[in-house]
Amino acid sequence: MNLDDLKNIDLKNIDIKELVQKFKDSEYLKDKKFLTKFGIYFGSILLFLIIYYAFVNPKVQFQKERINIMLENEKQITVLGENIVKLNNRIKEIQPEYDKKSKLFHSQKEVEGLYQNISNFASSNNLNIINLNKEDAIPISGAGASNQEQSSNSNQNTGNNQNQNVAYFKIPVSFEITGNYLGYLKFRRALAQSNKVINFDMEKISVVKDAGINSVGTISIVGLPDEYKN
Repeated sequence: MNLDDLKNIDLKNIDIKELVQKFKDSEYLKDKKFLTKFGIYFGSILLFLIIYYAFVNPKVQFQKERINIMLENEKQITVLGENIVKLNNRIKEIQPEYDKKSKLFHSQKEVEGLYQNISNFASSNNLNIINLNKEDAIPISGAGASNQEQSSNSNQNTGNNQNQNVAYFKIPVSFEITGNYLGYLKFRRALAQSNKVINFDMEKISVVKDAGINSVGTISIVGLPDEYKN
């Protein structure tokens, strides 16, 4: 079989057995040079395929996986960056309101100043302070803060170690004051007009000699979590 024979083959009516027989009888199989070249070409192709699938292809797949991981990481970084921008914008929105409300809270240094203010208010209204004592700070969580405040009056120490999700700290201050009733009313009004939050949680007033009164009770102030957490 030669090239002219291949051209004359009818592909529609081809006989595989006949084609194989013609190929066996072909002069190419008798040509050692042709067989040598064919063997070299075939061996080269086979060697290339072996090298590619054994060495090159695994490295290509590994690089593809690395690229996919890098692309996924870049995507996550982009999303994270967008979330950070949103959070920063949200912080800027609520910062003025936070600053405004935080001014109502007492820092630890301001608590000491509160003692001085109470003493000054009492002295200016002819009152005598018998007792003034700050108790342990009570953590109040953001959810159900009012319920925690009610329960804290009966058990003030239960929340000392609960610093998770703390909205603020309640600092009770017990007091006992004697003096004129009118002066005491002025004293309470002065405290109520303070720029800071001051609540009268409990108050018991009794009449004593010489038309005076004795007031025993508890006021509470509030402090920011960062100031009072353990």
